[in-house]
Amino acid sequence: MRRQSFTDDTVDYAAVGATQAHDLMQYPPEKSLPAEDAWRIGSGEERFTAASEQLLAWGPLRGGDLRISDVRPAGGPGYTGVAFDADGAPVAPSRLDADQRFDADGTPFVSAGAGVRLHGRVDGHRADAELRVISVIEEPRRVGYILGTVGHSLVSGEELFVLEWRDNDEVWFIVRAFDRPTAPTYRLFKSRVRRRRRALFTRYLRAISPLYAS
Repeated sequence: MRRQSFTDDTVDYAAVGATQAHDLMQYPPEKSLPAEDAWRIGSGEERFTAASEQLLAWGPLRGGDLRISDVRPAGGPGYTGVAFDADGAPVAPSRLDADQRFDADGTPFVSAGAGVRLHGRVDGHRADAELRVISVIEEPRRVGYILGTVGHSLVSGEELFVLEWRDNDEVWFIVRAFDRPTAPTYRLFKSRVRRRRRALFTRYLRAISPLYAS
């Protein structure tokens, strides 16, 4: 198992790692709107491996009208930061070294502490944001990471992307998030935040699952 984590004071919210809390939907961070969904995207080791590679190559942020730029891996051989156990509780900091990987077009894979800029539109509104990778999980049957907002977004908050290859051989894609509106229109009309989140979840699923049809 390799579990990497990184956090510093550049994220623009306080509840770092809250997307791993089991009671997120009942008790989200203050003034935030929680969301979660899960989809079965196939079965077997081959499906899990292929989806994992796509996930770690920023797949959710590269689907539809979304694109990324300025991927900045964290400097240095390794980072000390907050880590989380299987229940989402913080554990003692650890220092882990990992080789940086790249996709076919030379973009660095997701890594703890990396920064990235998101561009595009969702539900008719801009989706530009600066994001930081808070935590990365690479286990034999579970792969995922947490993204937190740094700034320039219509909302402030966090997203957790996880792929699970379960004991019954099914592969599941799970997304959890919380959004605190920052743009004036989103603060006044929270239904827009929920609609934006549903549109994002749909895009994420389409990016990870080629079989997604509706």
